[in-house]
Amino acid sequence: MGSICPQIYPRNCGLWRRTLSVVSSQRSRPERERNRVLKFAGEIKVAAPREAVFKALADAPFFASCIEGVRDLKSIDATHFDAVMETRIAYMRFNFKVAVEMSRLAPPEEIEAKVEGTPLGVVGRLTAIASTRLVEDGAETVIRYAIDATLTGKLGSMGQPVLKSKAKDMEKQFTERIVAAFAPGGSRAAS
Repeated sequence: MGSICPQIYPRNCGLWRRTLSVVSSQRSRPERERNRVLKFAGEIKVAAPREAVFKALADAPFFASCIEGVRDLKSIDATHFDAVMETRIAYMRFNFKVAVEMSRLAPPEEIEAKVEGTPLGVVGRLTAIASTRLVEDGAETVIRYAIDATLTGKLGSMGQPVLKSKAKDMEKQFTERIVAAFAPGGSRAAS
């Protein structure tokens, strides 16, 4: 005899074909909600000794002040922090509740942090690992950084060029703020 579907809905019946297409589209939903993985690396040169740069970057309030849109920073303990980050990606505005863990501090040369965030009011998730290595270059310090970020949900469904463009804008502003802080007359300038 055959399968039960042809007995209920004959093959030449349109209802049988529609039933199969609904089942197929339900299976492919996870494939449409892709994860976006973004990787960035670069370096920033500042006019300060490595120890001073390490101390500044390990200071959460200073670090947060260099990132556009971070507010309501709360210290949970010496290595865990919560904050809200507001940003605009393309035509959409997002508010993220983020949790940061300083997972590795190796004075005065390396800092690693894990970031997890959820956008408020939108389904999705942001996870990232940021690594920073500080290298002395005479009286200056080179900050070498690498960020591996994963975006899921509505954020992950946005196009790669849009997300890369936003990340580049944020990277540029962060660099400008770090360099300005260590420039003569800046908040972290050597006296």
